[in-house]
Amino acid sequence: MDDLLGRVRDLVTDDGRTIVGICGAPGSGKTTVAKRLASRLTADGVPAVRVPMDGFHLSDDVLRARGLLDVKGAPQTFDAYGFLALLARLRTETDHPVYAPGFERTLEQPIAAAIAVDPGVRVLVTEGNYLLDADDPWPLVREALDEVWFVDLDDDRRRARLVDRHVKFGKSRDEAQAWVDRVDEPNARRVIARRDTADLVIHEG
Repeated sequence: MDDLLGRVRDLVTDDGRTIVGICGAPGSGKTTVAKRLASRLTADGVPAVRVPMDGFHLSDDVLRARGLLDVKGAPQTFDAYGFLALLARLRTETDHPVYAPGFERTLEQPIAAAIAVDPGVRVLVTEGNYLLDADDPWPLVREALDEVWFVDLDDDRRRARLVDRHVKFGKSRDEAQAWVDRVDEPNARRVIARRDTADLVIHEG
């Protein structure tokens, strides 16, 4: 973490904000890395806020209407252009608070205006599966970030984490395993295929 903190400090300039993306397959540990990074930066005198891509999940009502509820988590189940617009606002609107959506795991739903980014914030740490994806508009998202780091974890541990997470939030173990196999793993393969385009690969654990 000390090396990562030093790398972010080297990106920080006197004017404007720095935005670092943490990418990785589902269950890789990117959220943990992003939370720790933002917390340590703030503790070290560089105010930072984590703004996850998960706040741009489409709601279950929208997914159901579009026939996408059964593939929730795939690229087409996010408001990618909304996320891109938020990144632009976070970069340029520094004289007033900007409010970003969060994601509530117990509800499995996005929550509007859950994260406050105040004018004094110098670093934004965003994290999500598709920050390096090749399909539109994700390359524009990549361009909006100063760097993107990829969190890598061996497949067996990553899949076990995913199953445990789904069980924790209400699925039976059989249902969780089926969801990982049918939905999460195809998404993971898509994400991992873009690993080598990251600015840095972090081998978690």
